[in-house]
Amino acid sequence: MGNSKRTTSATIWIVTLGSLLWSIGAIATGIWQSLQLEREMAQNNQQVADFARVPNVTTGVYDYGGSTAWASLRLAVDSAIQSERPEIQLRYVQPPNEPPGSSPGMKMLLEGKVAFVQSADALSPQEYRLAERQGLNLQQVPVAVNSIAVAVHPDLDLPGLTLKQLQAIYTGEISNWQELGGVDLPITAYSRPASAGGTVDLFVERVLQNKKLGSKVKFVPTTTKALRQLARDPGGIYYGSAPAIVPQCTVKPLPLADEGSNFVAPYQLPLVPASDCPSKRNQLNLKALGTARYPLTHYLYVVYLEDEARSYIGKTYANFLLTPQGQKSIAEVGFIPLNWF
Repeated sequence: MGNSKRTTSATIWIVTLGSLLWSIGAIATGIWQSLQLEREMAQNNQQVADFARVPNVTTGVYDYGGSTAWASLRLAVDSAIQSERPEIQLRYVQPPNEPPGSSPGMKMLLEGKVAFVQSADALSPQEYRLAERQGLNLQQVPVAVNSIAVAVHPDLDLPGLTLKQLQAIYTGEISNWQELGGVDLPITAYSRPASAGGTVDLFVERVLQNKKLGSKVKFVPTTTKALRQLARDPGGIYYGSAPAIVPQCTVKPLPLADEGSNFVAPYQLPLVPASDCPSKRNQLNLKALGTARYPLTHYLYVVYLEDEARSYIGKTYANFLLTPQGQKSIAEVGFIPLNWF
């Protein structure tokens, strides 16, 4: 009996340590990549402080696509870029026959329909191989840190969820909040479709451990529609980009834990009740989201094709976001800038 308990404790410790090391490794890799790009700019003697000074901006109209997690950021940044650099025009393009997302954006990039992609996920080995088969070379540049937040109806009384409990909800193993210490109420799990990629891919990989979403999961095309649905559903749950969820008045973000009850909130304590919103809103817990203390942290990337004809605007767009002005805009819309570390 004692050996069994020690084995279980050791297994839990190993899993927790593995998750911690994964998060630290991901952040370290992203920072290293951004430092490499900064060194390259320094070697070219470019003292780049703002959008007006970013070099190699080619005149033209450029279409791009990608993750809905970027929505608030592109709204803030694109208008500022075009105001200071009127020689370029940037147009966000949605895929014609499926909801927008990182993966559909990648398809459009490889088909030559967009110049670059805003991604909520790192490139997969499959995407690299697909590009190589077409004689193409994909590049990704991390520009900000983001986190996945989980939201429920404001009236649901629950201290938080572990990643294992979250997995059980979305695979269909748990179907009532009573099984998690809540009220006797059926759970309705909402998700964007798997084809959206980005945040959904990360959730499947990190939380579901690559298991399939349960057959009873209800799919919604966008986070906006999901949050509207969740506000009307006392038993609902949804996951998405933390900046899109934490400040909302109609839902409640939940603290998460890798294991046990050491929950970490994606918002600054104390929780602002829905009755005080919108005069007061929950703010992102930047210290927790920017480190391995919060379980579901990841990078936002600019992805482009590395070739003479098509690489310039994608690389330039990443350079815009890595300037102090770009990093300030990233912080202002609720993401975590790389220069915060």
